[in-house]
Amino acid sequence: MKWSLEPLGDGDRVPAMMVRRFGSGPELVWLHGLGEQSRSLDPIAAHPAFAGFAHTLPDLPGYGRSPWPDTPDDLERLAERLAAWLGDRRPVLIGHSLGGVLATLIAERTAVRAVIDVDGNLSLGDCTHSAKAAAYSLDDFLHHGYAAMRAAVYDDGRSDPALRGYHAAMTLASPHVFHHHAVELVAISRPEMLAARLAALSVPVLFIAGVPGGVCERSRALLDRHGIRWLGILPAGHWVHIDQSDRFADTVADFLAAL
Repeated sequence: MKWSLEPLGDGDRVPAMMVRRFGSGPELVWLHGLGEQSRSLDPIAAHPAFAGFAHTLPDLPGYGRSPWPDTPDDLERLAERLAAWLGDRRPVLIGHSLGGVLATLIAERTAVRAVIDVDGNLSLGDCTHSAKAAAYSLDDFLHHGYAAMRAAVYDDGRSDPALRGYHAAMTLASPHVFHHHAVELVAISRPEMLAARLAALSVPVLFIAGVPGGVCERSRALLDRHGIRWLGILPAGHWVHIDQSDRFADTVADFLAAL
């Protein structure tokens, strides 16, 4: 598995991101969440249930090993760049949290085979970490807010493997990008239109929720209201692919097999 630095546009002054690829077969593009990195998805991407696929794992700009942009993209603009980066490859998008939101926005802009949204934001109640970050001004977040959030995640993660991994990933993320995307997540979640946008996609869609600790009850009601196929895996929290990796992999593999 090798890293490659890939541009997200034409010209000299465009965002770039580090990308890894492994395997062969139909392509699965794995999109990580707020403050995370592609390494967070390595264990599930390497699950035996996905042995017959080619896996693409980017570190989004400002996260993991990718460069930190001077000016973070808004989510809609980042989705445009990612859609252009995908070109005509038509992969299946598997996005967790922020990555689930991006998967929806990307699929509105370019052809993909399917979207698997893993606990992506749908309403304000899903903004657990993003709402905490967005409550700070940018200056306060850069000076002390991000450090306080990392410390809280570290304390909470003493008995939670998913949060321990989240804390490690946060140390590599750009605080500016984190705050900008947190504010964006709150703004795009508040009107409760993401479920309608997910339902309007012209490709097969599956939403996977960790129960009881994933998306909130209001968001699960929105999934039902818009007729979106969703499955709750329990007991699990926001990182359902870590909490219940085998059941998650079997659920996704069954969906992929039916495409």
